[in-house]
Amino acid sequence: MKKIILSLAILAGIATPALAEPEITRWKSYHSMGCMLVGDCKDGVTEVSRWEDLGPQYEPFKDELGKLISAANKSGIKIFLAEDKYFVMLTRGLYSVANNNFFLNKRYIDDPTMMTKVVRHEGWHAVQDCMAGTLDNTFTAVVLQDGVVPDWIYRGAERSYPENAVPYEAEAMFAAFDDQLTLKGLEACAGDKPMWKVFPPTPMTKEWLIQEGFYK
Repeated sequence: MKKIILSLAILAGIATPALAEPEITRWKSYHSMGCMLVGDCKDGVTEVSRWEDLGPQYEPFKDELGKLISAANKSGIKIFLAEDKYFVMLTRGLYSVANNNFFLNKRYIDDPTMMTKVVRHEGWHAVQDCMAGTLDNTFTAVVLQDGVVPDWIYRGAERSYPENAVPYEAEAMFAAFDDQLTLKGLEACAGDKPMWKVFPPTPMTKEWLIQEGFYK
């Protein structure tokens, strides 16, 4: 789905003057969301460079968020806060594998507990992106070994996402409930070692990394 959104966004932006905001005929659509993802739509989109940019209500989470934002930025991953008009209904956050940015929906910003979970969730998608050899491609890889994600979370992902997205989304849902996992993943992504030296790859991920020449 995310790659479909990206493709739509790219097509929508081809005929758009570089310095003009594209004309959005329908807000809260895949068109508006794609326009935001590729950076053509900037109105009401602001970068989050420190936890304070989210608001004082996030102070209980300041230590985790401060480190998480710092690790993300060190890897070249940027976080943005965007107006609700860009997001398809009930979408709280999105990660783009094309430009390594993720976007948070301002509509939900007054709920710091929930939105901190969204930051962890979308941040974990960045970790999966990093696990696929490099952030410079558009691939993502499963990070955690079988059995780590509890069955109840996996079943929830099966009810909420297309079949091919379930392994990735189940991990991200699991990470949302852990105040250290996404931080550890982003710090590994920003570190000197390859991701798979910190998170031993699953057999399938290892096979893919070897095939692509990343794993020696």
